[in-house]
Amino acid sequence: MELFKHCKIYAPEQLPETQVLTANGKILAIGDNLSVTGLPVEEFDLEGRYLCPGFIDQHVHVTGGGGQFGFASLIPEVTKDELAATGTTTVVGLLGTDGFVKDLPTLYAKVKALDEQGLSAYMLTSYYGLPEKTLMGSVAEDLIYIDKVIGCKLALSDDRSSFPTELEILRLINQVRLGGFTSGKHGILHIHLGNLKTRIDVLHNIVDQYPSLISYLSPTHCIRTRDLFDTCVEFAKKGGMIDLSAGGTRFTEAHKAVGMALEAGVPLAKMTFSSDGHGGVRREDPVTGTVTYTPAPLTCNFKEMVALVTDGILPLESALTLLTCNPARNLSLKTKGRIAVGCDADFVALDDNLSIHSVYARGKKVYES
Repeated sequence: MELFKHCKIYAPEQLPETQVLTANGKILAIGDNLSVTGLPVEEFDLEGRYLCPGFIDQHVHVTGGGGQFGFASLIPEVTKDELAATGTTTVVGLLGTDGFVKDLPTLYAKVKALDEQGLSAYMLTSYYGLPEKTLMGSVAEDLIYIDKVIGCKLALSDDRSSFPTELEILRLINQVRLGGFTSGKHGILHIHLGNLKTRIDVLHNIVDQYPSLISYLSPTHCIRTRDLFDTCVEFAKKGGMIDLSAGGTRFTEAHKAVGMALEAGVPLAKMTFSSDGHGGVRREDPVTGTVTYTPAPLTCNFKEMVALVTDGILPLESALTLLTCNPARNLSLKTKGRIAVGCDADFVALDDNLSIHSVYARGKKVYES
């Protein structure tokens, strides 16, 4: 058992209680003056710090992004310590442009390894392209039979994509739905967005014809260009979830995009942050023309969440939702993203200056600054 005491609890909404009792990775009780007799209890005195739900990063290249400049440019895999240092206790791994050298069996093994190291890790089947790649023969079967598979990956409006048609996307949604409701996972089609002028027009066509399908669509990189962002805002106003990549190519910073979306009428509950961590980032020096290709950082999610607070866009309890309960709802992870009895004991302790002091996954400390 573990007792977290002397903390200001943000669940993510602020609670009046100051203690949390956990056991076997679950939250047993929340209150004041909690006590246990006759059993060993490990106490964590947080000395008045904020105790928040562990962060969820739903878009991480945990095995490293594929190399776009030859084999030497292959991006290395993510470590458990890198994730924990950013407050990430739940991660979704996926493939990028490369579904060949970076393959699904390796991704599954990496996700299982992160789980064994104390985090909660899941994965998406397939990759950028079509025909889809799977472990069991179909997307539906991957969701049904592979414990860690909670959705499928696809790329759209990108010159590196396979240019999927509306019918092909609908058929993938069908696979995600079938696999999702059979396995009890719900399932999502997580869609990488590029900067082509086609934007997400095909997704708007689909949800206009079939409104019930919108909950299975999960577009990401929604702030790559201003035109793309505007169409994603309209998608969110129809009831869809939009994911704002905190790093990588974007026309504005993610926290500023949240403010713009809120002003346009998008509910906060329809937005999430993700890092695109360890994807490959291409940069060209405008003076020398030198090209570099480096791993995308994992730290941007947390920095953008803090910027929402420090820039006065949102209070802490609201800013936290983009990394906690909102992605949990998008992924249908019912025991993640909240501090509540019965939920997983995943926590981030923040100092008054909103820096990370310590991180706990399933009740066990996995990071301390």
